[in-house]
Formats: sequence, C-alpha cells, structure tokens
Amino acid sequence: MYLLEKSTGAIHEVILGATSENGGTRAYTLTIGGEGCLPFQNYEGANPHRALVAAEVWDYDPADWPQELRDVWGGALESATSWAKAAIDSGADMIYLKLGSADPDNGGRSPEECSATVGEVLKAVDCPIAVAGCGVIEYDRPLITKISGDYAGENLLIGLASQENYATYAAACLGNGHCLIASSPLDINLCKQTNILISEMNLPIDRIVIDPSIGGLGYGLEYSYSVLERGRLGALGGDKMLAMPVIGFIGAEAWKAKEAVAPEEDFPGWGGGKTRGILWEAVTATSLMQSGMDILVMRHPEAMKTVKRQIEALMQPVRI
Repeated sequence: MYLLEKSTGAIHEVILGATSENGGTRAYTLTIGGEGCLPFQNYEGANPHRALVAAEVWDYDPADWPQELRDVWGGALESATSWAKAAIDSGADMIYLKLGSADPDNGGRSPEECSATVGEVLKAVDCPIAVAGCGVIEYDRPLITKISGDYAGENLLIGLASQENYATYAAACLGNGHCLIASSPLDINLCKQTNILISEMNLPIDRIVIDPSIGGLGYGLEYSYSVLERGRLGALGGDKMLAMPVIGFIGAEAWKAKEAVAPEEDFPGWGGGKTRGILWEAVTATSLMQSGMDILVMRHPEAMKTVKRQIEALMQPVRI
C-alpha cells in the first residue's frame, strides 16, 4: 500500500501578462505555480499548471554563441522581433528578452532605445514576455525604471533583482503592475533573504518568481537539483518565503559545457556534434523541472520541443 504524503503549504500562483481587459495587450495570460505536491506527483496534491518553456532572445546578435545555435536561428538573429517570432513559431510558450545591448561593451544603447525594442517585441508576438537588463547595475537601474513605466499594465516579468539592486526593481514593479524575478546565488538561505527584502517593500509575494541560480549537466546539476528540491520541500512545508515559482536559465548553463559544443572530430566517441548540444540542454531541463522548476529559459528550438513533449507526458494524471 502506498502512503500518500499531504503538504501543509503550496506554491503561490503567479499570472504573467495582461490582456486588454486588464490594461495590457497580450492575447492571453500564462499562470505558473499552484503546486501542492512535489513535481508531477499529482496523486498527492494539486499540480494545476505545467512548466513553461521560454525562449531566450537577445536584443543584439550574440556572436559568441556556439555555431549550432547560430545556424539554427539563422537570419532571425538580425533583430529581436524576428527572433521572437521564430521562437514562438518553434513552440516556445513565452519570450525572455535580454537587453544586453545596454552594456557599453555590447553597444551601450540608451534606456529609450532598449525600451523601444521591448515595444517592438510586444507588437511582434502576443504572448507574455519577460524582460531583463544587461546585468550591470549602474545601467540596469535607469533601464528597468524606464521600461516598467513605459509598459505599465502589461504585467511583464522583470529581472534580475538581487540584494544589491532589489529596491529599484521592486519599486518599479509595484508602481507599474509587473512581476519580478528575484535572483540569488545557489544558496537557499540567500534566496529566502532576498524574497524577504523584496516583500518588505510591499510587493505581493504572488508577483515574485525565484531565480536561485543553477548549474548545467555535468557542471553542478546535482547540487542545483538538491537546492531546488530543498526549497520546494520548505515551501510545501509552509515556508511562505520559499513558496514562489522558480525560473532557471537552462540554455545559458547547458551551452557552456565543453561536451555540448566540442567539435565531433575532436571527440568522436562523444557522438554527433549537432545533436549533442541539444541533448545536453534537454537533459538539463528535464532534470531540473522535476525538482520544481516552473519556467525553463532555453536556447535551441529542438531542445524546447523535446522538453515540451516530456512535460506533457509527465502532466498526465497518475492513479495509485
């Protein structure tokens, strides 16, 4: 006889995007969270929303990306709008737009120019989108303030807020109706502390998504899984400061691996070079989503399709 485990807590639901009825322009919204059990164990509790696959799109051509990625996107890399359209056509649920060109090393575009790009992407696709700065605090602060105000009511998912810059992000999201990505190093206590700081600024916890940092297959995946699972268990045990959905940057981590990008002629025993990186990303994603990840930010369209098939299969009801 199987002994069912019932949780006392649950993950907060977070709604992404806003339709015209709620002041936005999206054709539909997406909801994540709501789990009252460990991932896909729907026989023990609620598992109402499937994990989402977000395509990582940059606002400039990422010349240092592996050739396999550059080849598969081809001419779509010429602009964020064409890239976003191609990603949605490839099956992505939403777009994660990285405004890396705000960094002077990548062009130094102004907040106004970057904000215009966000507007162009919003017009090009009708799904909810996430928007992140370049990762340099001094450039991201005015950038995020500008974008959050320009698109008030769109309910963007804005990142990345850390303990160094959370006040600017939380204020921008609170005042303009957006959700926030709370980022921290791979440490459950730092993750929780960041969430506490943000919630103390009165941003509702059902508008916070956690980025606890991750490692890819062969490069920290096991430790990442353990930390994420610990956080999910804490949330299901009633810890409200851990009870937020989780986002992970799968593609960025997976395609760092030498095994994903090394030429086949250098390592013939590793298998085909064109499929190896795809599998490296897909395995990283399918592993981490079973630790409780709600948004998988990915790079290769074939890896996205593989993971979405796995998600659909795992979401099927199970009888005990």
